[in-house]
Amino acid sequence: MSAFTIKDIAKICGVSISTVSRAINDDPKINQNTKGRILKVIEEYHYVPNNSARNLKMIESNTIALLIKGIDNQFFQAMLKIYEEELKKMEHTLLIHAVGEEQDDASVAIELTKEKRLKGIIFLGGLMNYPEEEMDMIGVPYVLCTVATDVDRPKRNCLSVSIDDEKESYKAVDYLCKKGHKRIAIITGRETDYAIGGLRLRGYQRALEDNGIPYDSELVRYMKIDIPEYSAANGYQVTKELLESGVEFTAVYVISDLTAFGAYKAIFDAGKRIPEDYSVMGFDGLEATRYYHPSLTTIVQPSSEMVKCSIELLMEAIAGKKEKRQLIMEANLLERDSVADINGKVQ
Repeated sequence: MSAFTIKDIAKICGVSISTVSRAINDDPKINQNTKGRILKVIEEYHYVPNNSARNLKMIESNTIALLIKGIDNQFFQAMLKIYEEELKKMEHTLLIHAVGEEQDDASVAIELTKEKRLKGIIFLGGLMNYPEEEMDMIGVPYVLCTVATDVDRPKRNCLSVSIDDEKESYKAVDYLCKKGHKRIAIITGRETDYAIGGLRLRGYQRALEDNGIPYDSELVRYMKIDIPEYSAANGYQVTKELLESGVEFTAVYVISDLTAFGAYKAIFDAGKRIPEDYSVMGFDGLEATRYYHPSLTTIVQPSSEMVKCSIELLMEAIAGKKEKRQLIMEANLLERDSVADINGKVQ
């Protein structure tokens, strides 16, 4: 029956075309009774998928989608090239999809799997607080890479690769304390950020406490809601206001390198020097930090290792491995020229 199509099978079985496609492609998530009914009709009518459909399946089944929340983030942009190179080695196609700041990551992923024949998804950045039931609707294996969760929520039981934001933030502030700084300002995320910003603020607070330094809320500065988050512009405006406030401090810890670049300019515009007047500490390890003057002391996230591990976890899941692993990577403190040792000096 040469004119018989996949639409005819769907109509006979009372299912959607995508359900028939899933049965043909042996999708493990399809209901087995439904699959059996579809395959019986296929056998009865001697239906054979045409070559173009078969070729399309082959192309699409090798596609890995990378969903990025914050595609303008320079830290993520550096990771993109590594994702492309690593997946190319494995003969997989990379589909890059930017998720808007106000968009629902899970909904975007669900819609994307409907439109494309994906083999898997990697979420890069963003906040993942969606119900497990909604995430299950994605229908393909997925891995979270550098994706945040609220500080007061339990860790999601899924495949993930990240750093310990609180621990690494503690490391940065403890370093400043050991350099003799007692008046340490912080530029953290927006006041409503209970994820990365909240975790790094916790690390800041804990480091101060362990070093016997009282917490001063006047030294805690949040990114502006009307300026792009984690941007140099945000860092400039917040630091400018901090300087103009008259609050005394000797060091400022900025939870993003790019935001720290804005802090640099605000300090220079105020006629001050780094690190002679104010020390500056960053976070991320952007390549550009080595070329600023003075070069920025920062916490370096292991971006290359995080990319490779997220791909490895995804491939294991695609191959059928059921274990849900959460890999926590170690970041490194890179000491450069932006922090002064003021031990012995009067503050």
